[in-house]
Amino acid sequence: MSRPAAFFPALAMLLGFSAPVPAESLPVFPPNNVPQTFYGTAVDDPYRALEDTKNPQVIAWMKAHADHARATLEALPGYAALGRRIVELDEAVEARVAEVRRTPGGELFFTRRGAKENTYKLYVRTPSGGERLLADPDDWQKPTGKAHAINYFSPSPDAKYVAFGVSAVGSEDASIYVIETATRKRIGKPIDRTQFPGISWRPDAKSFFYLRQQRLAPGMPATERYQNSRVWLHRLGEDAERDTLVLGPGVSPRVAVPRTDFPYVVVTPGSRYAIAAVYAGVQREIALYAAPLETLGKRDTPWVTICDRSNKVTDFAVKGDEIYLMTYAPSPRYAVLRTRLARPYFRTAATVLPASEQVLFSIASARDALYFEARDGAVKRVKRLAWGSHEAIEVRLPLEGAASLLSVSPRVSGAIVGLTSWTRAREIYSIDAAGSAVNTKLQPLGPHDAPQGLRTTEVKVRSHDGAMVPLSIVHRSDVKLDGTNPTLLYGYGAYGVTEEPSFGPTRLAWLERGGVYAVANVRGSGVYGEQWYRAGLKATKPNSWKDFIACAEYLIAHRYTTAAKLGILGGSAGGILVGRAMTERPDLFGAVVSAVGVLDTVRAETTANGIPNIPEFGTVKKEDEFRALLAMSPYHHVREGTPYPALLLTHGVNDPRVDVWHSSKTAARLLAASTSGKPVLLDLDYEGGHGIGDTKSQRQRQITDIYAFLLWQAGRK
Repeated sequence: MSRPAAFFPALAMLLGFSAPVPAESLPVFPPNNVPQTFYGTAVDDPYRALEDTKNPQVIAWMKAHADHARATLEALPGYAALGRRIVELDEAVEARVAEVRRTPGGELFFTRRGAKENTYKLYVRTPSGGERLLADPDDWQKPTGKAHAINYFSPSPDAKYVAFGVSAVGSEDASIYVIETATRKRIGKPIDRTQFPGISWRPDAKSFFYLRQQRLAPGMPATERYQNSRVWLHRLGEDAERDTLVLGPGVSPRVAVPRTDFPYVVVTPGSRYAIAAVYAGVQREIALYAAPLETLGKRDTPWVTICDRSNKVTDFAVKGDEIYLMTYAPSPRYAVLRTRLARPYFRTAATVLPASEQVLFSIASARDALYFEARDGAVKRVKRLAWGSHEAIEVRLPLEGAASLLSVSPRVSGAIVGLTSWTRAREIYSIDAAGSAVNTKLQPLGPHDAPQGLRTTEVKVRSHDGAMVPLSIVHRSDVKLDGTNPTLLYGYGAYGVTEEPSFGPTRLAWLERGGVYAVANVRGSGVYGEQWYRAGLKATKPNSWKDFIACAEYLIAHRYTTAAKLGILGGSAGGILVGRAMTERPDLFGAVVSAVGVLDTVRAETTANGIPNIPEFGTVKKEDEFRALLAMSPYHHVREGTPYPALLLTHGVNDPRVDVWHSSKTAARLLAASTSGKPVLLDLDYEGGHGIGDTKSQRQRQITDIYAFLLWQAGRK
């Protein structure tokens, strides 16, 4: 069982926290190499046994190191004060709002967590301004003793019902619940195996389409978890086991759905057609089909093809009988095309938004216009193309930073938009049909949400091959560039995800201690469009960590910091980034933090989430992709007798996306290989997962752990 963060000495004594166990007293996991040969290349795996997380020896070793990590961090001078400051900053604002949905009747459904609350709760705000609580995860925690989270929600078109997903202890293993919004009365029984259901309501507001994972029979391998998923039609109040099968592998001869793919059905208000979208795991390109809505669930639904993956479509929006397709076929920075759903034909689709210097990111249809996000480097804007117009207009917002579409509906004019920057927390605006923005006050600014005295610098860093990498740097205005500053360099570099400007007040706990915060949009991100993303994919993945290394060298050369005071942070797929930067240039960093990191890419394919991620990283079943996987795997590039930086590995034991053994295997290997004498800490949360659904206290503790570790290694008390 994980323990709450010990921010106060008295609490630490009550909980029985003890002084750190000396590292030399910790159990050493015995290596037992399990080599495999791929295409003539032998690949060692000395800690394969740690993948068996049910083995008592493995459990004991992990627990001992997790306890050691907690005790070590909490015993650091200043840890408790740092934790108190993070709590103070985090809880100064009245509440934080996460997701928002607007209905045609003007209701706003949203998740909000109060300053003293531990989880996000689901609310509805009526057009008159009244608010009601609809769902509280504490209702599930009280009888079970385990923390729960609301993972997603979808209100019915008439706002009479809302469907939402609830899961426990970071597992993301959600079940769909449906309630009546007026009474909070539950409708029917929960529907399990619905981690990513993509709920789409029919116009009757009494039924919806959803994706459900297959039931795993005893003995089935973990890799089956995300295979053979199917779309069902559920009618409120009926038993889900009698739902109507709509789409899936082998269901329709007109829609090809391999067992490894994820099919979804999307209904757009005001359109006679339903869209089938088939995703190949995490692959960005989608295959789309259309059929009359009234034919779904019947035999031989007349699906017609809109586009296949060769057409390079990554997003779409529907208005009436037309579909708008965002594609990088004309340009790596994307364009938007239009075709009719009665007879869709990609090759003759009309161009609605031609490619430009800006990178299109997403599109959505409202009653008044097509809304879309367009990126200029790290800055992201919202624009609108009024129906019938040939010129898009930028929505005027009071801040230049990152604007994101939160809620757009074909039955409602305007949009709900989130707006943030590197030095200002997110606020939520309502955009009307004239393009004017009004602050909804749904997310008030707290006293630390728009701090003064911070400086932001945007630069481009020359990488190993001449590519210019965007680097954003934030610090206090009075920080001197004399090489003495503890510096945190963050990056991700996968799936085309761009690190956009954002701010949370807990970052002040780092900045006010003289820390420099830097973010690199390395290749593998989408900051410059598809070409930039693909330059950090599979065989080109080394560009990602070489870009990161170049950014680290820039920070040192320009006297922001020194190698000894430079810490790097990456999470999930960002574990590859920081792990390979560390193993390629161990001399360049003082400390490394990998949060729920992917660290053994050669073995990742054997896990439940490995198959869906093959489009991003590759498969060992193809020689060229195997060699790319081996090249990007931090675990396999640890070398004996090397002085590595200090390393903190944080991981939720219930993580469904990246198995915890990625971190435990890498910890064991570094403990055996490193000659620097610097710590290797395995910080495990036994009530956490990948971070989705973390409670407030879990998140506060992790921030405290990371900042304390980096400040410690930078020589700051």
